Amino acid sequence: MRALVARRLDGPDAIELIETDVPEPAAGQVRIKVAAAGVNPVDLAVSAGLAVQFGLTAPREQFGLGWDVAGTVDAVGAGVELAPGTTVIGLADLLGRSLKTHAEYVVLDADAVAATTLDPVAAATVPLNAITALQALNAVDGQTVLVTGAAGGVGGYTVELAKHQGLTVIATAGDQDEELVRRLGADHFVPRSADLATAVRQIVPAGVDSLVDAAIIGVGAQEAVRNGGLHVHLQPGPRPPHLRAITVLQLFLHANRHDLTRLVELAEAGVISTRVAETYSLQDAPEAYRRLTKGGVRGRLVLVP
Repeated sequence: MRALVARRLDGPDAIELIETDVPEPAAGQVRIKVAAAGVNPVDLAVSAGLAVQFGLTAPREQFGLGWDVAGTVDAVGAGVELAPGTTVIGLADLLGRSLKTHAEYVVLDADAVAATTLDPVAAATVPLNAITALQALNAVDGQTVLVTGAAGGVGGYTVELAKHQGLTVIATAGDQDEELVRRLGADHFVPRSADLATAVRQIVPAGVDSLVDAAIIGVGAQEAVRNGGLHVHLQPGPRPPHLRAITVLQLFLHANRHDLTRLVELAEAGVISTRVAETYSLQDAPEAYRRLTKGGVRGRLVLVP
């Protein structure tokens, strides 16, 4: 089969499309024939060597690429109830795998997979970003939440899920993204060009109860949080300080069928959206990676083997 890997860790130009054996599922695992796989910023980070630099995984000769996947169960290991032929989404949450979802086949733990009826290209935009948003909101306390990077993948799902949960959502994104962010469900919009803390406190004078910092603004966004509130930080490495008794939670997501199934249900019901920006072949994947590097992508770039 064909698979994308990173060996030199020099970024998109060093990504290699290799021929390798089709992987076999062990007990508790499934093999998926990949129909579509999303491209995410974390893939850029892995291809550039940042995962090793941050100490999130040990150095190795080859890193597989890709976290999101949609496709069809092709084979199963012992103890797995999912039947071959089932259409699924999945999430490869281990950084150090030598082969991941940017391939023609991928093996995942059965608990990292959920059945779906969604179109595979659309479905491939859901797992990583939506599960990050869901698990961030699971930690949120209070009624008001500030979401940074609200037009992006994680931020957009956070807005939709927070609104679905009945929270009051204040969202910030690029000045040109107001229509999109309000359509996703934001109650209030703060353009990126504004002074964030000042603008938020004009809406909520005491400050918001919680912050989900998808844009990684840091203390500048934390200034909009009330004393004793919560700051959910979504990046490895050093985290912002616990100022004014604010709890800073550094979130590291984990794949699990319960959350993925819930997200599939919400997507199939139209509660959360599937936003496909553009599709690319595996052969053209470096172009997709370079496009993501430039920023400003609204929705996900998706690889179709």
